[in-house]
Amino acid sequence: MNETVKPIRPAEPFTVPVEGMTCASCVRRVENAAAKVPGVDRSAVNFATKKLTVESAEGFSPEALEKAISKVGYEIPPAAMAHALREAGMLPEAAEHAGHRHHHDHAQHAVHDVDAHSGHAGMDGDHAAHQHEGHAGGHDHMHMHSGEEGALKRDLGLAFVLTLPLFVLEMGSHFYDPFHHWLMGVIDTQNLYYLYFVLATVVIFGPGFRFLKIGLPALLRGAPEMNSLVAVGVLAAYGYSLVTTFAPQLLPESARFVYYEAATVIVTLILFGRLLEARATGRTGEAIEKLAGLQAKTARVERDGKVLDVPAGDVVAGDIVVIRPGERIPVDGTVIDGQSNVDESMISGEPLPVEKAAGATVVGGTINKTGAFRFRADKVGRDTMLASIIRMVEQAQGAKLPIQTLVDRITAWFVPAVIGLAAVTFAVWFFIGPEPALTHALVNAVAVLIIACPCAMGLAVPTSIVVGGGRAAELGVLFRKGEALQELRNVGLIVLDKTGTVTKGRPELTDLVAAEGFAGDEVLRLVAAVEAQSEHPIADAVVKAAEAKGIAVPKAEGFEAVTGYGIRAEVEGRAIAVGADRFMEKLGLSVEAFAEAAARLADEGKTPLYAAVDGKVAAAIAVADPLKPSSRAAIRALKDMGVEVAMVTGDNRRTAEAIARQVGIDKVVAEVLPEGKVRAVRELRMGNAEILHEGQHGTLPVISPLEGEMSAKPTEGGKDGSAGEDANDVPAQHPPLPCRASPPQGGRSAGGSASAFRTVAFVGDGINDAPALAEADIGIAIGTGTDVAIESADVVLVGGELTGAVSAVSMSRATMRNIKENLFWAFGYNVALIPVAAGALYPAFGWLLSPMIAAGAMALSSVFVLGNALRLKTVKIGETR
Repeated sequence: MNETVKPIRPAEPFTVPVEGMTCASCVRRVENAAAKVPGVDRSAVNFATKKLTVESAEGFSPEALEKAISKVGYEIPPAAMAHALREAGMLPEAAEHAGHRHHHDHAQHAVHDVDAHSGHAGMDGDHAAHQHEGHAGGHDHMHMHSGEEGALKRDLGLAFVLTLPLFVLEMGSHFYDPFHHWLMGVIDTQNLYYLYFVLATVVIFGPGFRFLKIGLPALLRGAPEMNSLVAVGVLAAYGYSLVTTFAPQLLPESARFVYYEAATVIVTLILFGRLLEARATGRTGEAIEKLAGLQAKTARVERDGKVLDVPAGDVVAGDIVVIRPGERIPVDGTVIDGQSNVDESMISGEPLPVEKAAGATVVGGTINKTGAFRFRADKVGRDTMLASIIRMVEQAQGAKLPIQTLVDRITAWFVPAVIGLAAVTFAVWFFIGPEPALTHALVNAVAVLIIACPCAMGLAVPTSIVVGGGRAAELGVLFRKGEALQELRNVGLIVLDKTGTVTKGRPELTDLVAAEGFAGDEVLRLVAAVEAQSEHPIADAVVKAAEAKGIAVPKAEGFEAVTGYGIRAEVEGRAIAVGADRFMEKLGLSVEAFAEAAARLADEGKTPLYAAVDGKVAAAIAVADPLKPSSRAAIRALKDMGVEVAMVTGDNRRTAEAIARQVGIDKVVAEVLPEGKVRAVRELRMGNAEILHEGQHGTLPVISPLEGEMSAKPTEGGKDGSAGEDANDVPAQHPPLPCRASPPQGGRSAGGSASAFRTVAFVGDGINDAPALAEADIGIAIGTGTDVAIESADVVLVGGELTGAVSAVSMSRATMRNIKENLFWAFGYNVALIPVAAGALYPAFGWLLSPMIAAGAMALSSVFVLGNALRLKTVKIGETR
């Protein structure tokens, strides 16, 4: 009975290994079989990883999928199917369909044992089973690959040992007359043929049986593939030799030759090629293995008043986890007490440890350095950041690029075409070829069958994707969609959100200029005391700056917020006021002494606050959202790569211009709402709406806010005189600067003068960036941003730095160039050598290609493609510019 499965959350695509796929022709066969299963919306096979990805819908039956794949000659391991369904969010009962019940019961039994041992009554059995199975799934996959490689080594060793004497005896007697005469004196020709027969039979039906058991059934089903070519070629040479050995009277005397050595050398060389291919393929998956290796094996948790060591997979949300110096953090969570420094280079790429204290978040897989702390587990299992990264890398490596569809169509017809061409070759040589015609016909037809290599064509694209995607992940770039990997190489314009993308996204105290007679730290202490009573983000920045300097912040009394002006209070008996220049004027105080500092801050897009102590202006203070350290270098690198850069922000125009000037951005759209960012992306793609603004601080190319939906709404005053802001843009100054949505005076329209861009990417991190991420040809999300932004993106920059965008473009270009090289080799190899194998050069040069040489060339062609793809593992950013 077929059981259908229902998701316990919105079902995600799931991926399962498919055993038995040996060449590119298998890809479309598996995909077509899966596509016909009820409840399968879409199916895609990655030949490099030998995995099938399925998007399922209501009515999907795992058993029906397994049967459909089995019917066309392949197999999905039942345990792998159960694991994949859980990972995709299907009901645990899905694992209990036919053939899976024992596996699931065993997992459940193991969970109850762990529960009893730990005494933790709140343990979720299904969750723990899911965790153990998840780890097992990865180990099973590595074990399966290792087992296949071991079997190939064993078969190759036996084939080589038996083929070597056969090859030496047969070929030696052809090329060295003294050896031939000696051999004929030891053994006569007929008995020598009997010896060849024994050796060849063991090779072909021993190590070579793997080609026969897959290739012949596929041929009989009318769906020949790579093994079919090898099987037909080997059996043709072997069968002809059998006739010569046991019924020579059936052949003309001039055609009585044996080709046992050709058949065995073909088997041996192809096994050698398969072994090299297996080793190279194993290396392509190293990126995921490295990521999986970052997962902690055990965790120390507090349960029922005891501290217990449990498997990391048994940690559940809400557990209190104890971390000691040097330990790897098992899951994501929030520090509740203690203090330490944590190496987060896995996430950010930054080598310096990050300080952690109460309230800070920690990420599973990162390493604690010196101190000890406790944290509450918030995200466990498949919900952790590390699990999400691994999942996205797997999705990227399993992606099918648009170019792959064309390759698959060609390879689907390639094997039948080669068999037809071999038949034509045999017929031409048999009927119009020179004597011995039958011998020439057989040799050339076998050479055509053996030299053809659909594997090279099938591996050309997916191996580059797997290796390139893995290298990108090492650089902190996750391609969530295959189309992004292919199209990002063509990007002509990258549009950046400002806050959290170009800047850090959180205000910091950047300047404090003290008046004569006042000490900077003392003024900061008093101002922080007043700001500590405010809930504004800028107030928090001032307090944190004081704490960072080790300044003890006293308590303020009589706090008052003067809307639109500033705040004031009394600290240790001293009257403190903090606010804009108009607040100082209202208090009858002059800020002329700070005119020079105010002009400098204005150039930087900062509006200064002023602090008054006991009726005297004591300091000018600026709080702003500072640039990320890598922003300037990243934007310069993008320009060096020929990519134009623009910035779109909801912040005010003056601040946006200043930030753009500092990082070298030429085009700015400011004061826009989220839907305005969508319009900006559209207009920038068309090259429209450019305004050359001649501001008071020099000429800067600026794109003015567009009319209609891109115009900013007037902001409302917030607490203590702050301005209402775009949900994603932290105020760059305090109190507010009026928004100006109209084009600046002195501007001249140059709309439409710029050329349109074929491909536009948008980089953002906030909820309000999601529409623009979806509108752009390629959406790139900052990995430290919101889940909404990440879900809307095609590419995720894990580290949160703009240098990730440089890496993304570089890896896209390097990967696509590598794919083109592979395709050129794969198609060029077949186009050039198949005619040679058929004897095209014989009329002009008298050259014929031996089947043994054909086997060697075929074995090495796939290895070349894999070796070329593996070069992507060494790509360094900057090499691809």
